Amino acid sequence: LKNKPGQRLLFSCAHSWFGCCQVTVRDALNQALDEELERDERVFLMGEEVAQYDGAYKVSRGLWKKYGDKRIIDTPISEMGFTGIAVGAAMAGLRPICEFMTFNFSMQAIDQVINSAAKTYYMSAGLQPVPIVFRGPNGASAGVAAQHSQCFAAWYAHCPGLKVVSPWNSEDAKGLLKSAIREDNPVVFLENELMYGVPFEMSEEAQSKDFTIPIGKAKVERQGSHVTLVSHSRLVGHCLDAAAVLAKEGIECEVINLRTIRPMDVETIEASVMKTNHLVTVEGGWPQFGVGAEICARVMEGPAFNYLDSPVTRVTGVDIPMPYAKILEDNSVPQIKDIIFSVKKTLNV
Repeated sequence: LKNKPGQRLLFSCAHSWFGCCQVTVRDALNQALDEELERDERVFLMGEEVAQYDGAYKVSRGLWKKYGDKRIIDTPISEMGFTGIAVGAAMAGLRPICEFMTFNFSMQAIDQVINSAAKTYYMSAGLQPVPIVFRGPNGASAGVAAQHSQCFAAWYAHCPGLKVVSPWNSEDAKGLLKSAIREDNPVVFLENELMYGVPFEMSEEAQSKDFTIPIGKAKVERQGSHVTLVSHSRLVGHCLDAAAVLAKEGIECEVINLRTIRPMDVETIEASVMKTNHLVTVEGGWPQFGVGAEICARVMEGPAFNYLDSPVTRVTGVDIPMPYAKILEDNSVPQIKDIIFSVKKTLNV
């Protein structure tokens, strides 16, 4: 299908009679990049395999042919080098998008991301903005073992000066990436490799070139009255699946898609907890000092604490380096059954 553009369009817009389209997360990201490159000539994309190969995960498919060598730049395998170039370009007035083939490789360049990008606006007393987006797949994929499976949401969200975004579906991916590219602060944009090929309904509004989603706003994906589930990225889908199973047993879960990790939308979480009186956080990262740990602390320090009828429960990745064997890997990342178990434990069912 992908070699015949007419057919592909027909396929992706099969639902357009209803004002909706099925669009994969990959294509949503590609649309966002294309529209922003077209809208602002200061925007450019650089990273490994992004140009001639169409991207390691085909997210930048077709962009090199359309925009050429100057705007879509293949780099050597040297994260520290090309991230430094991108940060310098941002300081000089351009708006770079720096792609990491996976966020695990951003560790090679973490000094550039944090010391050069995140702190400069503050250290220059607001004189030197660094408008840059660091993007690529984050968190566990499948069968790539310990060095390629960690979630960086908590790592980067720990650092003032960065904004950290973690989309789940196609609408999130498109709207948030466009906002990130237009943002004057450095943004860490955490995608998920296992989500790239997943199609989602995309509203007519989301397909317009003006569509953006504000950074720092969570979304209630499902209304419920018994327990609040808060998650980000791929595990939002797991929470919705768990909620569907629990609904058959009479337990109504409210599911919140964080969308942004920093700044965190604590108000939406608090409003939900005041309604449901129970909270379960779900994430793929490690438990210590994780996203769920931060949510627990913020809820405890705020007005929603008095509304809790039981302690907050965290569902996280297991506190070990990711094993390679599939059965061990499956037991190291949260599954739908783990979410169901934790909800029942929290509600004492």
